[in-house]
Amino acid sequence: MTELATSSRPRREFRNINVFSDLTGYRLPPAGFVSILHRVSGVLMFLLMPFIIWMFDTSVSSEISFARFKAAFNSGLAFVPGWFLKLVALALIWAYLHHFCAGLRHLWMDVSHDAVSKEFGKSSALAVLTVSLLLTVVLGAKLFGVY
Repeated sequence: MTELATSSRPRREFRNINVFSDLTGYRLPPAGFVSILHRVSGVLMFLLMPFIIWMFDTSVSSEISFARFKAAFNSGLAFVPGWFLKLVALALIWAYLHHFCAGLRHLWMDVSHDAVSKEFGKSSALAVLTVSLLLTVVLGAKLFGVY
């Protein structure tokens, strides 16, 4: 056992990590970005919960409240412009789609232990980023009235 440890090259040691010189050169792998964005999307959905409840309540209460709901996205609500409400809804759409896709990735890795490797982690993380962003663009185009 000691022969194996001495035959390989020694690992770099970081005793005093400088935030400005050491961390700026560190490149986070795609799986790291997905992991961080998974947490960010969860926090974003939690913080926007009152907005979600308001959207659901005003959209299903009555036809008049649904018309007011649609008008809020077109002309605004009190002092908040309509385009800002659409951006908040777009952020919510991204948060949900990314959280859902990343959650499916984690479930797949939990179910199939054979697929857990660096290559699969990188490819699945890139797939999650691509799919969630493409779906966000499609639904954002619908939200902003492109089609």
